[in-house]
Amino acid sequence: MRLKGKTAIVTGGASGFGAGIALKFLAEGAQVMIADINGAAATEMAARVGARAQTVDVADGTSVAAMAQAAQDAWGRVDILVNNAGITHLPAPMEEVSEADFDRVLAVNAKSVYLSARSFVPLMKAQGSGAILNIASTAGVSPRPNLNWYNASKGWMITATKAMAVELAPFGIRVNALNPVAGETPLLKSFLGEDTPERRAQFLATIPLGRFSQPEDLGNAATFLCSDEASMITGVAMEVDGGRCI
Repeated sequence: MRLKGKTAIVTGGASGFGAGIALKFLAEGAQVMIADINGAAATEMAARVGARAQTVDVADGTSVAAMAQAAQDAWGRVDILVNNAGITHLPAPMEEVSEADFDRVLAVNAKSVYLSARSFVPLMKAQGSGAILNIASTAGVSPRPNLNWYNASKGWMITATKAMAVELAPFGIRVNALNPVAGETPLLKSFLGEDTPERRAQFLATIPLGRFSQPEDLGNAATFLCSDEASMITGVAMEVDGGRCI
């Protein structure tokens, strides 16, 4: 029960890595808000596991502010914020990615971190504590061809994590990131281009431990970084990648 008494919000929490993190947080005693652009999925999962649900578009400031207000109304404080919601563009040469796809990737993967900081940092400063966890990617450390603007958005997130950590440390707020390798999530097909046994085998050949990241892997790492056990850890971008970035 490492998170007993803590309140936590997980964006993109209704599927994939976000669901793995939300479930682990619940198992460790936290009160959890599952926030997702798919409100029906968030509501269904929340009812099933004993969490709160919130429909949110993390790229929209009004929507993010409403999520923060809902958490305040429910709990009076927010101890943990996980910026997990993310998207990618389909694999393509960098100059062929549409402007609309570029804008959407940067809005969801980068601007969302700014918008959540704008809404939640004042709350955490007022309470004198907090843990923010940004779900970045190995793509921000060891980029793959044809995912250029996704790679760049995750590199931005890693740098933002370190900058936030330095600025917010005096206020008792820790900020860290996780860098998963591609995993068994709804985004896998987008990363691979096509989800075939051959493409999976090619991808897995680049991961020394020989498997994809699982939602449970991210849940375990997130629980540690957001718990008091990690009270001296801030500004790290921990790879959960089976050795992919070695």
